[in-house]
Amino acid sequence: MSTNRRDFLKTGATAALGLSGFTLISPKVLGKSMGYVAPSDQVNLACIGIGNRGNEIIKALHKTGLCNIVALCDVDMGAKQTLEVMEMFPQAKKYQDFRKMFDEIGGEFDAVSIATPDFSHFPATMMALAEGKHVYVEKPMARTFQEVDLMMAAAKKYPKLATQMGNQGHSEGNYFQFKAWKEAGIIKDVTAMTAHMNSRRRWHSWDPNISSFPAAEPVPSTLDWDVWTAQARPHPFNKDYHNGQWRCWYDFGMGALGDWGAHIIDTAHEFLDLGLPYEINPTKLSGHNMFFFPMSTTLEFKFPARGAMPPMTITWQDGLDNIPAVPDGYGVSELDPNIPPPSNGQIQPAKLNPGKIIYSKELTFKGGSHGSTLSIIPEEKAKEWESKLPEVPQSPSNHFENFLKACKGEEKTRSPFEIAGPLSQVFCLGVMAQQMGVKLEFDRETRQITNNPLANQVLAGMPPRKGWEEFYRV
Repeated sequence: MSTNRRDFLKTGATAALGLSGFTLISPKVLGKSMGYVAPSDQVNLACIGIGNRGNEIIKALHKTGLCNIVALCDVDMGAKQTLEVMEMFPQAKKYQDFRKMFDEIGGEFDAVSIATPDFSHFPATMMALAEGKHVYVEKPMARTFQEVDLMMAAAKKYPKLATQMGNQGHSEGNYFQFKAWKEAGIIKDVTAMTAHMNSRRRWHSWDPNISSFPAAEPVPSTLDWDVWTAQARPHPFNKDYHNGQWRCWYDFGMGALGDWGAHIIDTAHEFLDLGLPYEINPTKLSGHNMFFFPMSTTLEFKFPARGAMPPMTITWQDGLDNIPAVPDGYGVSELDPNIPPPSNGQIQPAKLNPGKIIYSKELTFKGGSHGSTLSIIPEEKAKEWESKLPEVPQSPSNHFENFLKACKGEEKTRSPFEIAGPLSQVFCLGVMAQQMGVKLEFDRETRQITNNPLANQVLAGMPPRKGWEEFYRV
C-alpha cells in the first residue's frame, strides 16, 4: 500500500449518510506534489477502463499529442474489447485493479481517464483525487446523489487538480453559442424545454415483466468480477451486466437519461442557472419494473425562478413510442402518415434525432445533442432575428485538449465537477423517480426529499460493499 493511500485511509473522515456535510481533513501527500504539470511537459496518463467507450476516449486523448499513456487498467484485461488499446501502447504497464495500480506506480502518472460503468466512476475518482491526480471521467459523474456530493467535495478540497466530465458538447459549438446568445439576451425568459432521446436502447428487447435478476453464469477467464462489482451490491456474473449491458440496470447504470441527458440538457442547465429541481414527476413509465429501465419514460423536472429568470420545466422523453409533439414550423420533413396527430392537432415527426426544443416567452429554439447548435424556429422568425445574433467565438480546444491543457495550467476545464455535479444530480433524482415510480418533492435548501421517507433514505446512499468504505471519505 502506498504512503499516500495509507494516509488517505488514516486521515479521511467518513461522510455522514444524511448528506448534512462532510469533514474535510487534508491527507499528507508525499512524493510528487499536487498541482500542474509543467507547460513544456506532456501529461503522464493512466487509463482506467480501456474497452468500448474507454477505447475511444484513450485514442482521443492520445491524438492531442499532449499526453503519454503510461498505464492501462481494466477489470477484463485481455478480453477482446481491450486488445486494440493494449496493442497500441505495448510499453504501458497493465493492471486489473486500479487500487493496485495506484499502490505500485502512483508516482509515475499525473492524471487518469475513467471510462468504467456508471456506478464505478466513483471509487476510482475518489482515489485519484486523494492521490493528487487530475481526473477525466465519463458522464454521468456517478450513480447516486451522495456519491456525486462526495466527488464535488473532493474536487473542492484539491483546487489545483483539474476535473472534467466527458460531455464533449461543452467544448463544441453548442456551448459557445448558448453562452453568447444568453449573454446577448437572445435566450431569455425560458419557461420550458423538451429534451428527447427516442432511439432504441439495449433493454427494449427485454421482457419488462421479469421478477428477478438473471441467473449466474461462469465468469470469463479474463475478468476480475470482484473488482468489477466494486462498491455496488453484489450480483453473480451474467453477460447481461457486462460490456455496456450494465447501462440497463438500476443497480449499475443510469439508463437513457444518464447516458444522453448530459449531451442534451447540459448547456441549458449551466447557463440558465437551474441547479437542482424542486419536483420530479414521472408522468409516463411504460413497462416499469424495479430491475431495469422502462420501455418509455416521461419525466417532468420543475425548477423555481432564479433571479430575473422565470420558473422552468424540463420534460424528458425517451422510448420508441414516446416522440414529443413539435411546434409549428419545426421544419422536419420526414413524417409518418400512420402516426395520428397529438391532441393539440400538430403533426409530429416519425423520427427525431436526440435533441431539445426550448420555449421562451418570445422565441422558440430547436437543437440536437452534443455540440449541435441551436436554431430559431420557425424560419420566418429566424430571418427576423438574423441581424441581431451575436458573433459566437470558436472553441480554443476540444474537450480532451481542454482537460490536458488544464492539467498543465494553460486552460480551465469547461465541465469541472462544480458544473457537472449538479447536472449529474438532476439525473440521479430522475432515475430515482423512474425506479420508484413516484413524484419526488425536493427541498433545494436542505437537499432532502420531503414527501417520501424511503426515497430520502435512497438519496442518502446505501452502505458500500464491505472493503470499499475507504472511498466514502474526503
